[in-house]
Amino acid sequence: MLCAVYRSPKKEQTYLFIKQRDDFSDVPAPLMSTFGTPQLVTLVNLATKEKLALADIEKVKTNLTEQGYYLQLPPPKEDLLAEHKAMQKQQQERN
Repeated sequence: MLCAVYRSPKKEQTYLFIKQRDDFSDVPAPLMSTFGTPQLVTLVNLATKEKLALADIEKVKTNLTEQGYYLQLPPPKEDLLAEHKAMQKQQQERN
């Protein structure tokens, strides 16, 4: 399964996988508007891959087959301050 991967110029670390290069007909118009003008990153043969860096390859394949596209959003940002506060609270409760 060959697919094209595009990055968003508006949303950092946001990628759109589609079944055929430059064919955005399956992608909803509101998503395309939010995504911005897609910038081609690469073409990927998913049949020869076992995994992808940040996406579940089976989910990508399923979405491409069922809806014609897959949107990869950036990983959630770590909230180190919240984690630190939670650890401090746990330590205080133990004492």
